[in-house]
Amino acid sequence: MTSENKITKLAELDYIPYLDEAGNLPEEFQGKIGVYAIFASDKTLQFINYSRDIYLSLKQHLIRKPKSCYWLKVQTIDRPNRTQLEKIREAWIQENGEVPIGNGTDEAAWTQPIDGKLTMTAQEKESYEKGDGLTQVKLLKQVARRVESQILEALKSRGVQTEIRFNPKLKENGLLDLK
Repeated sequence: MTSENKITKLAELDYIPYLDEAGNLPEEFQGKIGVYAIFASDKTLQFINYSRDIYLSLKQHLIRKPKSCYWLKVQTIDRPNRTQLEKIREAWIQENGEVPIGNGTDEAAWTQPIDGKLTMTAQEKESYEKGDGLTQVKLLKQVARRVESQILEALKSRGVQTEIRFNPKLKENGLLDLK
């Protein structure tokens, strides 16, 4: 898996389960630098990216897209080298023949905090617009907590055992991201 200048073809890498039998993410990628490809349950390529800590990135993607994270392919490198990481990512995208949805139209859903405001009901939107600053913050926290519980329920149904902790400060803005 580790290679400084060699780009291993995506097709030559083995599929790794996103979650092990105990419901945990692959811990061997904690603190590892590299490029990773995420696949759906039917092994359809969803997203390709690189990270200075693959494990933390995988955890973020799991909360953002729990129904799309079933398989991985990974190439690690020993030292941070953005140019090398970008070359690998681009080579894999080209090898795929088309840009994966997570690197195209759906990129924000894979890379940005979850925006709970997008799930507000008409009544919540009306209360938000009429409310003062404190009322708005309370409402955004309430919406964020609702979305958080939906995410945690989806992860529970997948059997996820890895600890998930959201950043409480972001909830004041209606956003969810890991701490």
